[in-house]
Amino acid sequence: MTSIQNAFDMVVFDWAGTTVDFGSRAPVLALMEAFAALGAPVSEAEARRDMGRAKADHVRALFEQPRVAEAWRAAQGAAPDAAAVDRVMAELQAPMIRLAEETADLIPGAAETATHLRRLGLKIASCTGYTREMMQAVLPRAAAQGYAPDLVVCAHETPQGRPSPLMIYKACAELGVWPLSRVVKVDDAEVGVAEGRNAGCFTVGVAASGNMAGLTAQALADLDAGARAVLLEGAADRLRAAGADLVIDTVADLIPALEAEAARRG
Repeated sequence: MTSIQNAFDMVVFDWAGTTVDFGSRAPVLALMEAFAALGAPVSEAEARRDMGRAKADHVRALFEQPRVAEAWRAAQGAAPDAAAVDRVMAELQAPMIRLAEETADLIPGAAETATHLRRLGLKIASCTGYTREMMQAVLPRAAAQGYAPDLVVCAHETPQGRPSPLMIYKACAELGVWPLSRVVKVDDAEVGVAEGRNAGCFTVGVAASGNMAGLTAQALADLDAGARAVLLEGAADRLRAAGADLVIDTVADLIPALEAEAARRG
């Protein structure tokens, strides 16, 4: 069987819902808390719709939802504008940092997968919709659990965020990796999958641990088998529709998936 290192040079992982925070709960709860504090509550479904974007882009996307825009107008007396985005971002900072730290438990298999890839000689990069300030709460906790990428690219460190490929391009440039066909992008959100496809990466969607399912590991396990299967198949369908080359349940399934792809490439 052709080995992974013959097909790939680097894996770029997302964070929430992919390597930490099973269910991608922190950004959803933080957005809900920030909007509620400003008198315009949003639902979990509304908060999840554009998950994976840079946080300011995510807030703008929320304001593009008619119900959210009307709730803001009712609470604040004016339609949401650039200043409104700034207000939400200011309100979001504290809960985002708090919740990101609270939910920074590694998804089972994340550390082991990264260690295995490193032993094969691959580089490990990561990119995120979190700002650098938000990630300061996450990085030490992840490192203490055995996961520390070679590079972390955060939101607003490139001229455009997802679904543009610029964060991946930045990672490749800084780590000296090319061509992009030898880079793997692993992400749980549709916009992150689109980012990988736009970069020209082999793109892997994560169905069970991320935004598409939106449940903690315990809540997912508590579902009866039929309901869980329907939820995960729906999540996988959405990730494939976004452009994923293949879909796995969690990062723990990545190594056999890449071995199979390397063998297919011959």
